[in-house]
Amino acid sequence: MKKQAGVTLIGFLFMLIIAGFFALMAMRLVPAYIEFGGVVKAMNQIANEPGSAQKSVSEIRGDLAFKGSFQYVDDATLGANSQAVKVERKNGQTTLSVNYDKKIPFLYNIDFLVHFQKTVALKGNVG
Repeated sequence: MKKQAGVTLIGFLFMLIIAGFFALMAMRLVPAYIEFGGVVKAMNQIANEPGSAQKSVSEIRGDLAFKGSFQYVDDATLGANSQAVKVERKNGQTTLSVNYDKKIPFLYNIDFLVHFQKTVALKGNVG
């Protein structure tokens, strides 16, 4: 007699539930990482602009929010009143930093908390 090999229906359902759980996690988390990719792209565009270091803080924030809107970045993340955006000028060097947390609802009372942080140096000398 030949012995049968394979997955039982219960085993298949168990694997399907696990795969579905991880697929749900990915569907919730991937958009936040795509948004952060847009933030990084907008920051790099500003950093590569000649004379970006001479701009005022409000101009840099406005440029970042404007460029971020083309990258599908939420206004709450990089808006004009956002505390996530910081511009620092030290020792003739200007840096643009973005530091924010994103709370992502998952199931019932379970949320993901994802932290994003990026700093770039702006071109040009501070006068």
